Amino acid sequence: MHFRLKPFAFALAFAAASALQAQTPCTPVTFTADQDHQNMMDQLGIKTLRPGWSGNENAPNHANYDEAKANPYPNVPDPLKMNDGTPVTTAEQWWKDRRPQLVEMYSKYVYGFVPANVPKVTWTVTAVDRESIGFTPVIAKDLIGEVDNSGCPAISVKIHMTVVTPANAAGPVPVLMEFTRAGFPYPNQPRGQELDQINTAWKAVLIQQDPSLKDVFAKHPAWEPLEEPPFFVPPPLNADGDPPNEWELVAAGWGFVRFDPASVQADNAEGLTRGIIGLVNRGQPRKPDDWGALRAWAWGADRGLDYLETDPAVDAKHVGIEGVSRYGKAALVTMAFNDRFAMVLVGSSGKGGATLLRRNFGEGVENLATGEYYWEDGNFIKYDASEATFGSMNPGDLPVDSNELISLCAPRLTFISYGLPEKGDAKWLDHEGSWMATVDASRVFALLGAKGLDVAGDYKTAAMPAFNHGLLEGQLAWRQDDGGHTDAPNMKWFIQWADGFIGHAPPQ
Repeated sequence: MHFRLKPFAFALAFAAASALQAQTPCTPVTFTADQDHQNMMDQLGIKTLRPGWSGNENAPNHANYDEAKANPYPNVPDPLKMNDGTPVTTAEQWWKDRRPQLVEMYSKYVYGFVPANVPKVTWTVTAVDRESIGFTPVIAKDLIGEVDNSGCPAISVKIHMTVVTPANAAGPVPVLMEFTRAGFPYPNQPRGQELDQINTAWKAVLIQQDPSLKDVFAKHPAWEPLEEPPFFVPPPLNADGDPPNEWELVAAGWGFVRFDPASVQADNAEGLTRGIIGLVNRGQPRKPDDWGALRAWAWGADRGLDYLETDPAVDAKHVGIEGVSRYGKAALVTMAFNDRFAMVLVGSSGKGGATLLRRNFGEGVENLATGEYYWEDGNFIKYDASEATFGSMNPGDLPVDSNELISLCAPRLTFISYGLPEKGDAKWLDHEGSWMATVDASRVFALLGAKGLDVAGDYKTAAMPAFNHGLLEGQLAWRQDDGGHTDAPNMKWFIQWADGFIGHAPPQ
C-alpha cells in the first residue's frame, strides 16, 4: 500500500508570490501543510511515500508492538567509526574528526543546517516581579528577544522567555531551561492598601456606568469586587506526591527559565514561511537542507543562553535544557548541537529524539515523514520514499541514528527519562528503542573520560532496568519512572544527580 499526496495548486500561488517578491523586499508565501509538503516532495523528486502507522491497534495499518519484528535493520551506525570505517580510539579523534562528521551528517540528513546569515537577537527585560514559589522567594524577569528583521520587515520574530532565580541565593545558581510557555509563574498580586485603591476605583467606575449600583453597594458594605488572595496556595502534586518541577528546582537552590519555542518557530508546517525559518528565507519555502522546527527551537534556546551569560544571578557554566515529548526531542537536539549547555533532561522523546529511527516499533520514520515532517529538514523525507527519481529508501538507509545523537552530548550530563505505558507514556514512544540507543552511546562517554551506563552486554543484549530503578552513577543516566507522559517524577532524581556532578548543594 502506498501513500500519494494529491497535487495542489500551490505552484500558481508560488509563482504569484515570486512575482510580487520582485517588486517588494519580502513577500511571505502562504502554503497549507499539504502544499508545503508537496513542494518539498517535488524538490526531492519523490512521487510516493509509505503511509504512517496507526496508533490504533485494531486499524489495518496499526503500528508494530511485537518485539520479534522490531528490528528489521538490526545494525545501527557506529558512533566510534569514521565514515570510511576507521575506528575512533582516542578523545582527540572524536573531537577533531568524528564529532564534526556526525554534526555535518545530522545537519544534512535529519535536522537541517542553521543558516550562516541568521540575524542577531537583542534581549530586553520587559518586567521584573518579586514572587514566592512555595516558601521560596524568587525574582522573575520576563524578557523579549527581538530578532533583527530589517532584511524582511514583513516577518517579526520576538522570542519570549521568563527567567526565575531564588531571591536570597548567596551567589549565581544553576538554571534549568524548560521548553514550555513563558510567563510569570506566580505573579505578585496587590494586597492591603493597594487592593483597597483598586476596589474603590472599580466601584466608582461601576456606579458611573450604572448609578443604581450605589444603593446595592450600600446594602453590602463589606463586599469588594476583588478579594485579597491567600498568602499560600498549595500546588497540585505530581503523580508521585512531590511538588511540581519548578517548586522542586527553587527549593533545591536552582533557577529555571520558561522558554517558549513557539515564539521562535510555530509547531506546524504552515508556519515554515514565517518564524525564524521564514525570516531567514525571506518568506519563501524551504530547500531540502534547510533547518526544521527542532533545530530552530534549539537555536532559540542557544540565544536564550546568550542572555543568561549576562545575568549575574545565573551560573552560566551550569545551565541545563529540559523538555517532554516533542520538546524532549528539542531538548536533546539542543544539547547535541550546542555545547554550552551543561546538562539535559530528555523526557519521553520518542522518534526524532532518543529512540532509534531504525526500529519498527510504535511511531516510525513514516509518521514523521508524512506528518510532523517540519520538525526535520526536507532531506529526511527521502527515507520514507517508496517511489522517487532516486529509487526508494527506508530507515535502514539513514547514515545516522539516535545512538549517535545521544553521543553528541558526551561527556556532558545527559539524563534520558521515560514513564510507563500503563500510565500514559504510550508504547508508541518505543522505550526499548531509546534504551538501546542510550546503551550504545555509553561507549562514547567512556572514551571521553566520563562514566556511562554500568550494564552487562551491548545495545542488542543489555536488559532494560525495571521502572523506578535508575542508573544514575555516571554522566549518562537512565530512569523510567512510574508516572505517565511527563518527566515530573524524575525531576528530584535529576536535581540530586546533577548536583553531585556540578558540586552544588541545596540551601540549608
